[in-house]
Amino acid sequence: MKYKIMERESFQVVGIMRELSCENGENLTEIPKMWADVHADGTNNLLFKLNNGEINGVLGVCVDKRGTQPQLMDYWIATEHTGDTPEGLMKLEIPASKWAVFEVHGAMPDAIQKVWKKIYTEWFPSGHYKHAGTPDLEVYFAGDSWSSDYYSEIWIPLK
Repeated sequence: MKYKIMERESFQVVGIMRELSCENGENLTEIPKMWADVHADGTNNLLFKLNNGEINGVLGVCVDKRGTQPQLMDYWIATEHTGDTPEGLMKLEIPASKWAVFEVHGAMPDAIQKVWKKIYTEWFPSGHYKHAGTPDLEVYFAGDSWSSDYYSEIWIPLK
């Protein structure tokens, strides 16, 4: 698993959000459905047009709510954006953090789900870092996300 450690100041994202259940892996089926919806209704293209931040892509933002609401998470499909929040979208502030940025190679959603699993079953147990408890990012760059050579990233906030 290839990764790098980097630091970033806080930044804003804009997009759409759904609250999802993590019970029985429901989030693993609901998140791909959410992506299918944003591809079908044009939201994905709008987010690429609105992107004006350092991260040049569309983001899947995972906000773990299990500390206050067991088995729930908010999942955002968003983009880094400075300026006013466009009508019909919501904004979320991503706090300044040290990040582990993992490379993901392969077709969605299988490739990203495999790397998520490795992060939690291999990387965290054998590493020196702990999760910071702030949102995780999936970074999707322009291109065919169903291609076997598609490149994306997972950003994990660290403490």
